Amino acid sequence: MQIMQTRRRFLAGAAMAGAAGIVGLPESLHAEPPLETTTVRLPRWVGGSYCWAGAYIAAELMRADGLTDVRYVESDRSVDQSEWIARGESEWIARGETDFSVNFPPNHIASIDAGVPIKVLTGLHSGCLELIAKESIRSVTDLRGKRVGVDGFNNSRHVWLTLMSAYVGLDPVNDIQWVLTENVKPTELFVQGKIDAFLGTPPQPQELRAKKIGHTILSNAVDRPWSQYFCCMISATTDYVNRYPVATKRVLRSILKAADLCVSDPERVAQQMVDRDFVPSYDYALQTLKDIRYDRWRDFDPEDSLRFYTLRMQETGMIKSSPQQIIADGTDWRFLDELKRELKT
Repeated sequence: MQIMQTRRRFLAGAAMAGAAGIVGLPESLHAEPPLETTTVRLPRWVGGSYCWAGAYIAAELMRADGLTDVRYVESDRSVDQSEWIARGESEWIARGETDFSVNFPPNHIASIDAGVPIKVLTGLHSGCLELIAKESIRSVTDLRGKRVGVDGFNNSRHVWLTLMSAYVGLDPVNDIQWVLTENVKPTELFVQGKIDAFLGTPPQPQELRAKKIGHTILSNAVDRPWSQYFCCMISATTDYVNRYPVATKRVLRSILKAADLCVSDPERVAQQMVDRDFVPSYDYALQTLKDIRYDRWRDFDPEDSLRFYTLRMQETGMIKSSPQQIIADGTDWRFLDELKRELKT
């Protein structure tokens, strides 16, 4: 078994090295300043995060770009994953476990507001969230008085649903019956009829669609205003950005090229995600790649996304910082500006 896994990983690496030729590499690395470090640490969810394909398959592109020591750091298996994800970036980066993070804009904003030393560098994609509800619920406003599942208060799902419900005029505290899913998957409680709605991330919406259970009342891939902003963005520790600007740019370049590959060759990317043991299902990986908009990094303004979500979070009392403070303290767009010119198609 170990030999088979090693061979699979070798073939996966070889295939992605070939993919590097498809998306292109710098004409001459010698024309660029030398790397200050060849090491970078990226996050990896235990059990798989299907929408992180752009970061997951970028490793071979990074190695081809001179970053020879690319590490994916797994979350602590002893900690319940829903709770670990709820703590998210502030725990991961603040403890010095990773150099880069992939996370929702509200998570980044909350981290910056709390003083975590990060810099948001770019948006990655839009469209990985779907609000799933039973058939009698037709819109977000219909959630008044309904049971909505979350895996913890003030975690990612609860924050998103609070923002979405407040946006349509609901009082998130009094109008919604929040049900803590705890260690049970929200899809299980939904199928059992114990909750009326929940916010799904891949592959949950794909699983329920395949079984023809429930329906989507809001998708941030298509429904405004959410579809007009990034739902996942890339950040790095301020220390890494300041100490290793050349490495930072190359890491970011590899991730954005990988995002392009998600659009141009989703079948290859889905297979590599499975072969490299990032996710278990090829079918769900492929469907996720087709559902999510990985082509948005060139079109959307990441600053607009942070401004939009900061204002929503201010309105609901989640943070104290203004959009100007969040953007000034927690962003660095110079690498993205350079890469947009360099990778222009």
